[in-house]
Amino acid sequence: MKEKQFTSQKALWPFLLRMFRYSMRYKGWMLRFAFWTVVVSIVDSIFPLILLGLMDNVITPQLAEMKVALDSNQPFELDYSGVFYYAGLWLLLGTIQVIGVFIFIKYAGRVREYIMYELREDLFKKLQQLSFSYYDRSASGWLLTRITSDTDRVCEVVSWGLLDAIWGCTMIVFCTIAMLIYSWKLALIIIICVPLMLIASIRVRLLVLKYSRASRKINSELTASYNEHINGVKVIKGMAQEPQATARFQGLSSQMHLASYRSAYYTAMYMPLVVFTGSIAAALVIFFGGQMALAIPAGITIGYLIAAFEYAMRIFLPIIDISRFYALAQGSLSAGERIFSLLDEEVAIKDAEDATDFDKIKGEVIFDNIGFHYNKENPVLKKFNLKIEPGQSIALVGATGEGKSTIVNLICRFYEPISGHLLIDGEEYRTKTLKSLRSQMGVVLQSPHLFAGTIRENVRYGQQSATDEAIHKALKLAAAENFISRLDEEVGEGGDTLSQGEKQLISLARAILADPAIFIMDEATSAIDTITEAKIQQGIENVLSNRTAIIIAHRLSTIKNCDRILVIKEGAIIEDGAHQVLINAKGHYYGLYTKQLREKRLSEMISDTK
Repeated sequence: MKEKQFTSQKALWPFLLRMFRYSMRYKGWMLRFAFWTVVVSIVDSIFPLILLGLMDNVITPQLAEMKVALDSNQPFELDYSGVFYYAGLWLLLGTIQVIGVFIFIKYAGRVREYIMYELREDLFKKLQQLSFSYYDRSASGWLLTRITSDTDRVCEVVSWGLLDAIWGCTMIVFCTIAMLIYSWKLALIIIICVPLMLIASIRVRLLVLKYSRASRKINSELTASYNEHINGVKVIKGMAQEPQATARFQGLSSQMHLASYRSAYYTAMYMPLVVFTGSIAAALVIFFGGQMALAIPAGITIGYLIAAFEYAMRIFLPIIDISRFYALAQGSLSAGERIFSLLDEEVAIKDAEDATDFDKIKGEVIFDNIGFHYNKENPVLKKFNLKIEPGQSIALVGATGEGKSTIVNLICRFYEPISGHLLIDGEEYRTKTLKSLRSQMGVVLQSPHLFAGTIRENVRYGQQSATDEAIHKALKLAAAENFISRLDEEVGEGGDTLSQGEKQLISLARAILADPAIFIMDEATSAIDTITEAKIQQGIENVLSNRTAIIIAHRLSTIKNCDRILVIKEGAIIEDGAHQVLINAKGHYYGLYTKQLREKRLSEMISDTK
């Protein structure tokens, strides 16, 4: 699918702003986190001043007094009280620093986990709201990556990344202020070097952004391809396509390797640039500061020269952390773009603001000049008209791709008409809520899906309050009595422990249990043997009495008792009538039915001769 992305070079800021809004849901934690980060950075900026005080107030004066005493042969006793004072002060600040580090790491981790929880909740809710049309153009691997690795990636930005940024900015501010107070000349050296580093890093940042986006995009395609080939492994092996599948995957993997390598290469260049710039600044401080300290009279004290060198090193360590934050933000930007493009996706089918609930649905369905297409170039229905009376059973017959499933999808409101009106009980169904419509429908698909859990949990998926007695009755009507003793059996992921036919039976029982007003079966018994299907027909006749039923069936023998059989071709009804009426007409339906009948008899004759 074509993904929505920020195209401006300022794309980083919209992304950070949205992540910051998520973090503000935990304002108290964020304030504590920020406060203690600032405290730790202030303590870090005070340490050089302790060295300055120790050197200028304790060591240098005593060394001068010692020299005078020695030159005059006078006794001299060293005073260690100042050393103890500054050592205690260092220990006190170190203790505060340790406490602060523990607290801000605690809150950074807590904020990260809760934001990740919120993001995944929002993404999952959005996925439940999105319409079938979105899933038609979105690979499952792409969606899986959004809710797993991408959320983990972006949450790093507002936890550990933000920690680096706050600490770094505060350190730079306080270190610069301290240097300006003692010597604006040495401070100027540092201040000049900072923009030089920024100019060099901007170009690297843009290159990292470019290849990070490419890497994440290819990673989504790679995940989707991996998922597709794992699910289709039987087809691949059955058609001996392993080399071709491997070659296609290797092509994507090579693209991923190249983009990731370039992203990592330019990210790796970022820190050496900062370190090199910091080394130049420190060397300049030593050169000019040393001259100032040796001048007569001295321009600065020895203590400040040591402190200035410490500041020259410390002020560029935060820049490394800030650069790490930028690298992390840039690496997360493409993931953030994908997450927010999903969260911002317009829901195609949703309740109108003034939508009301359906009352008890009787089952009348009217297609009034319906037009529909999945893409404009290939319309499926053109001014399609159909009226289904309440309680009627309708069978849709025709070749694949003629529009049968589209008719069913429109009734279920999985898609909406492009033109015309679809009426349920005489009311335009777009003026009603989705829940009140679908809660009164029972849908059984050709490829049913079961959820991980027990058979009991799957049968009563739509009716959580259903009793075991009701479950047993639904299973009997679906000719699935053998499951009654297996209700606590685990079905596995997607029902993998069951055959396709067994999954269809459980899906059928699930729909029966919902007691729907409109019952829809889309090739629901295609994987079931003819004997079981005959049993199902007996139960289904009871289930379908007094309720509207729309059935798509490949085996025409199973729909003989339907009130009406509609033959669909190119999105239009070419024949409409009961089974015997259409047989007597000897039209399209007659040809399909007699062909299947001959094939069945031929198959039975071959079986008898074995």
